[in-house]
Amino acid sequence: MEPIKDEDPATPEMPAPAIAGTVWMRWLLVGFGWLMIAVGIVGIFVPVMPTTVFLIAALWAFSRSSERFQTWLWTHPTFGPPVRNWHLHKVIPIRGKVLAVIVMTLSFVYVAIWVAEDWQLPTIVGAIMLPAALYIVTRRSRPPDTDG
Repeated sequence: MEPIKDEDPATPEMPAPAIAGTVWMRWLLVGFGWLMIAVGIVGIFVPVMPTTVFLIAALWAFSRSSERFQTWLWTHPTFGPPVRNWHLHKVIPIRGKVLAVIVMTLSFVYVAIWVAEDWQLPTIVGAIMLPAALYIVTRRSRPPDTDG
């Protein structure tokens, strides 16, 4: 299928949907997508909770279940830009990067000081969190300049 072009020329092309074959799977994915939207909205008001990651998950679910909801999220004036920036350019805003690394660091410190009884658990947690943090901080912070 060809990518879907939104009516607004300023909105980049949306990826073509890959709708699931069974009705029950589409309903499950629509429900999951709306759950991710709800959790993302909570993330707007809870400072340590991300929003965009849940919207990206919702876009994924909608792209496999409902072209209408996929288009709605892609073109939404508030939710659309961060989803498009991730999908098209793998952008993570600086605020998101800083917040993610701070939360990971605090989680690691919590595990190391109050949960772990020896060095093994902090080592495992660090071995998981360090590559994730490196991935986050090495993504673009802004979309590439398209003005030339």
